[in-house]
Amino acid sequence: MVQAVAERKSSRRICFAILISIRAGSLRSHSLEFFKLKIRDFARSTVVLCVAVATLSLVGCYGNRPYKTTENQFAGRPVPPSQLTSRVMVSVANSGSLGTSGSLAILDSIRDIRNNVYNANSSFSISGFATNNATKIINYPEQLGGYVYGSTDASLTSIDYSTEKTLGSALGSATLPGGAADITVPPDGTFVLAALETAGLLEVIDKGTGSTYALPLPNVYRVAMNPSHTVMLAMTRNNVLATPNNSGLYRIVKLNTNQAPPTGYTACQPVNLPVYCALPVTGNFDHPTGVYFSLDGSQAYVLNCGVECGGTASSVSYLTLDALRIDNYAASSPVTATTTVPGGVTAALSDGSTLYVSGQQLQPDGLFAGTLSTISLATKAVTGQYSISDGTHTKMLFGDNSTLWIGSQNCASGERQAHSLNYNCLTMFNLSKSTATVIPAVDPTSASSKVPYPNDDGNQYYYGSLTGLCWVQGYNKMYTAYGGQVHAFSTVDGSEINNFAITVQGIALDVAYLDATTNAAN
Repeated sequence: MVQAVAERKSSRRICFAILISIRAGSLRSHSLEFFKLKIRDFARSTVVLCVAVATLSLVGCYGNRPYKTTENQFAGRPVPPSQLTSRVMVSVANSGSLGTSGSLAILDSIRDIRNNVYNANSSFSISGFATNNATKIINYPEQLGGYVYGSTDASLTSIDYSTEKTLGSALGSATLPGGAADITVPPDGTFVLAALETAGLLEVIDKGTGSTYALPLPNVYRVAMNPSHTVMLAMTRNNVLATPNNSGLYRIVKLNTNQAPPTGYTACQPVNLPVYCALPVTGNFDHPTGVYFSLDGSQAYVLNCGVECGGTASSVSYLTLDALRIDNYAASSPVTATTTVPGGVTAALSDGSTLYVSGQQLQPDGLFAGTLSTISLATKAVTGQYSISDGTHTKMLFGDNSTLWIGSQNCASGERQAHSLNYNCLTMFNLSKSTATVIPAVDPTSASSKVPYPNDDGNQYYYGSLTGLCWVQGYNKMYTAYGGQVHAFSTVDGSEINNFAITVQGIALDVAYLDATTNAAN
């Protein structure tokens, strides 16, 4: 290997010397033919040498690496076994030969392929993972890992992005009876908070104590936790508006040793010597369906679904985080302000000055219309409303080129479909121009119009529900799990990237960008 490299350097020096001499005019005409013959003979031997050196370089130096990488990537991240430095992970259901197992496929999101560039038959996946119906990926690229929830067996698997392997169950010895309607884990993995709606339990798995605490909380279906896990919240379905003991929003407190339960608690576990208790949060919440934590870590924004969920009015409630801490045992009123949002509220995202909320607004004909609302965090006032995809909105992410992307599910029964408008489930919002475009751009009234890459159902106008969304930072791309298949889009103009080489065998349920610079990117 060393000898080949030395010969290659010597060959380069000879080439450069000859070229410089010719360019400087130092070669006489009577000697030019001599050099031509020499160059011809030299070229033949050099080609052979270059091929040999290239082969040795690829095989000997890089050990069959598909891509040349440095020893450590961004922020000291190690080179993974796949050698890919820009990876999208896809949770795939029914990927096994009998359709009973799942997988976590890894795609090259720079080249938009699922294989090694030197071997079209190769593919990459997370080793050791076979859980079917992995419906949720909790992605922490800063920690080089994440968690995947499988609804079929109510499992929560820890994933190591560096080794591209599973690390076993994130639940420890605990189980989730009846499966989880919602589940969350902080970046350090020290807690698991799960809403077990069927069982009527809010389960707190505390890795510090090594114990599981199942708090009776009927109809619990949503949970939220801030990154530092100092605030844990739970929401129940079909709450009675303005009833303090059934506000629909509950906070979790962790008691000191032998401490008596706080006044007004709803449930505590264990019963005799309680460690964790659930307390209703005082406030007029209207069917809370989610909580978004402010970027500065000082507030929690409660997303009140309102009319869309059978309530009275949708809104955003602003709460002080200190009043919600797990070590705050005093009863207090944490709500500092409320913004009524006619357009509906089921998902939210903030850039620090503006809060973007998506939801559905009830129309005079009885159908719902998707709406994006902008709220000034300085004034707490709605500053704009824009028509977007219909359906239940659960996904919101910023992208390159000053764009915001919004995804929803079950979009074919709303206002757009009824009026023969594009009723797909993905919207690209241009933040600079304040314009919204439903993606892909199709016209249901035109026989010649169709989605670029139809799914297996062959629907010409509609991809289906969007269940996964991730931003491939710096590459002008958004990857999606869209109607059960992988579709990728350009953030420049919303056009779809050819997905021939990134489709998966099975049903794509969720996607995550493993190599993002921050956790907030996904």
